[in-house]
Amino acid sequence: MAKIQQALALAMVLTTGALLILAVTLTMPAFGSFPQRQIGESAEDAIGQQILENAPEQTGAANVVTSVVWGYRGYDTLGEATVLFTAVVGVVMLFRVARRSE
Repeated sequence: MAKIQQALALAMVLTTGALLILAVTLTMPAFGSFPQRQIGESAEDAIGQQILENAPEQTGAANVVTSVVWGYRGYDTLGEATVLFTAVVGVVMLFRVARRSE
């Protein structure tokens, strides 16, 4: 009975994974075609172009990359750092428990 449950669970996981991969690949745009989001009527008014031109002055950063990461996406970067820190702490705790049990 346990072997049947394991086989069923494995089949469900593989089917779900295959469906997710299929859904992602079918909904992705063609490689290299990035849609520009425009603010105004022309392509020169695209958001990316405005960020390239105005980011260092608006945020006070030294370059465009720093201004995007810390100025425009600061909360996102803080969240990513928090997730990374939590993952490292979790791995350290797992290794510590494994070492004590030996």
